[in-house]
Parts: sequence; structure tokens; C-alpha cells
Amino acid sequence: MKLYNTLKREKEELNPLREEVGLYTCGPTVYDYAHIGNLRTYIFEDILKRALYYNEYKVKHVMNITDVGHLTSDEDTGEDKIEESARKKKKSAFEIAEYYTKAFKENIEELNILPPDIYVKATETIKEQIELIELLEKKGFTYRIEDGIYFDTSKLSDYGELANLQKVKLKPGARVEVKGKKNITDFALWKFSGPEEKRQMEWDSPWGRGFPGWHTECVVMARKYLGVPFDIHCGGVDHICVHHTNEIAQSRAAFEENLAKIWMHGEFLNLKDQKMSKSKGGFIILSDLKEQNIPPLAYRYLVLGAHYRSTLNFSEEAIEAAKKGLKNLQKRVAELESGKGDISTSYKEEFLSAINDDLDTPKALEVVWRMLKDSTLEEKTKKATIENFDRVLGLRLTEVPREDTPEEVEALAKEREKARKSNDFEKADKLRDKIKEKGYSVEDTKDGYKIEKI
Repeated sequence: MKLYNTLKREKEELNPLREEVGLYTCGPTVYDYAHIGNLRTYIFEDILKRALYYNEYKVKHVMNITDVGHLTSDEDTGEDKIEESARKKKKSAFEIAEYYTKAFKENIEELNILPPDIYVKATETIKEQIELIELLEKKGFTYRIEDGIYFDTSKLSDYGELANLQKVKLKPGARVEVKGKKNITDFALWKFSGPEEKRQMEWDSPWGRGFPGWHTECVVMARKYLGVPFDIHCGGVDHICVHHTNEIAQSRAAFEENLAKIWMHGEFLNLKDQKMSKSKGGFIILSDLKEQNIPPLAYRYLVLGAHYRSTLNFSEEAIEAAKKGLKNLQKRVAELESGKGDISTSYKEEFLSAINDDLDTPKALEVVWRMLKDSTLEEKTKKATIENFDRVLGLRLTEVPREDTPEEVEALAKEREKARKSNDFEKADKLRDKIKEKGYSVEDTKDGYKIEKI
């Protein structure tokens, strides 16, 4: 299995360090809903995880929940995003974090994204974060200025290797200058609460009352559950230049090791040729799609049609085409003859080759369609093969699509199912007749009822 390692700028064969593949994926900052650009990254990470399982690896997956410390600017300036959201919505910071964490988990369930083995909140590891900063202080990598404790990036000769900062000059304004910082790339490890600032989330520390820096949180949470180094660290491409670069810096300084062996990054989802962004106000959330009668799995299908390292442009035309494509695929699978069949060895080898080549999902989908159109294969073989492929694709292809069934008909079918389970067969028969009057038939199967237009 070969994966593109941003740190080495090449594909690298996966050789796990331990019995379980250690996987850390940067989770949401829970001050607002995740937009579909954010969710594209979580879909790519889900394909990675499913592909690891498909290759019979054991996986230990950790995802953080950033519920403190992420400022409105990634350069250690501005207000804490969760505190700002709480102020605007007149809620407590803890209420805001809890609400949007729940919303995020609902989103990943709707997109059929496998949840991590461990969710860990930044606020649950404050003690360990203070201990890391103390270790960095002991090793001479920190200094104090008016607003906090900072990491001195000049002490690391290879700082910025992930983002190639040694060879590429920082663009003007790429890192905001903070009064007292020694170097423009230095970053906060611990921020002090201002003398007149009223924060809901703050803690005592050896340096004064305050809160941890965003980049420190992930190092601690990853190390706590996966050790250092672990196998794979994932996130969006926007994490390369600052967040992940600063995670690597702390790990090398504190533990003389890279935090992870392989660093993987998903590209942006663009809306009208612009990166989808909450800060700029131009973003779409999953419920927006649902209101337009776009099933969440249609968005997943759209995402799978582009390689995770290529930019994907979102438009009404693109998502409608994805909805139609998924519906056609589900319909084709639903028409296949049921029964036990053997998986096609040749097509499985092609599918596995595509997935193992840095998660080439567009090629994998091409294999799926070609296999379904192959007249030399028995239908039972096609059914068994598509079920096998869907372990990676996660499109729930063997579930009968009902999105075009009128709500009234669906409600009658559910009422009939309830009557059947209560052994009220007379009522069930009357409901079946009502469904038929509306132009639909209902068939009972071992997996539940199936509605079809007459």
C-alpha cells in the first residue's frame, strides 16, 4: 500500500511501526457547523481507514475535538473561536462546544464515515499540555513575552521542512507579527488571559493563568494515545504551513522524533473557484444539501470522483450529476440477482491496485462500473464483488434507495410494517391497498419492506 507523504513529497510504502496502524486525524474546532469542504477531508480519511481494513491491517484511530485554543487567526492573534461563538450566541463556551460536537458526529454518521476509536477533547489534556511546555522550556526552546510563552523556531535547523519553508520565502502577511516575538514563525505554546479579559475557558499554569496554544494540543493528544512516532497523521492542506509544521517542531524539540512517519493532506473544495471558508462566509453545510433534496451519500459519491490530492470544484450541476450517478449505481446493484456468489478475483485485484495506489478512488469507481457492465460475469458474482468493494467506498450500495418515494407512501408503508409486527394483518392488507391506489407496490423481504412504483 503506497501513500503520498507530504513530508517526503513522494509516495511511500506503508510499513506499520506496531501491530496496529496508528492513525491521527485532525478533528473539528467546534464553534460552528462543519462545512462540506471540511467534510471532504473527513471522507478522504475515512477511505484511508477503510482501505487499511481492506488490506487487513488493524487500526487505532484517534481524532481530536478542539474545544479551546483555536484563535480567529492561526497566527496567535484574535479571539478564541469558541469564546467568540459563545459571546455572539449568548451561550456558554461549553454549551457551544457540546452542541457543535454533536452536530459534527451526526454529519459523519450521515456520510457513513466510520467514527474514530477515540475522540479526545483538548480540554481533557490540559495537564499533559502544561507538561509538554515545561519539557520544551527545560530544553531551551521557549521564551516569555507579554501575551504568552512562545516556541523559538530558530533553535531548530530543519524548522518548516513539511511546508518547504527553507526554500520558499513566506509571503507578506503569511505570519502576523506579534509584539515581542523573536522570529516571525515563532508560535504560542501558552497564551495568558488578559488582565481585563473575561474568559470562560482558562487554567492555572506555572507561567500564569491562561490557555494552551492550538498547535500544542494536537501533539499531546496524538502522543497520549498513539506514542511518538506513530504511522499516519492526516488533515487538510491548510494545515501544512502552520499547524502541522508547528506540531513537528514541538515533537522534534521535545522527543527528538517526528510526530508521525507519514503526513497526508486532502485538497480544498472550491465554491466558485474560491476555497470554501467559514471566515469568508462562503460555505455550505450538509443540511443545506439535504434541504435541496441531495442525499448526503450523493456528496460522498461526488468526493470519491476526484482524487483527494486534487482540488474539487463544487457546483449545483456537479452535485446533481453525482446524485444521479449514485442513484443509477444503487439501482443497478438493486437489480442484481440475490444469492451467494464468488467475488471476481480479477476485478478485486484491479480495485485493490487502485486503492493501494494512494487511494485512487476515481480509478476504483471506474473499475466498479466496468465490472457491473461485464456481460461475462454472473449477477451473483457482481453482487458479491460490489459488496466487497463497498467496504472501502462506503456508499451503502446494497441498500435499496427510496429517496424518490413520496413521503405519504413511505408513511403508509411504515404504518403497515408496524401493523404486521403487531400481527394486525387485516390493517396491513388495507394499508397495502392504499399504497397500491397511489401507484406503488410494497414487498416484504427478510431485510424489511421494499417499495416500487407500479
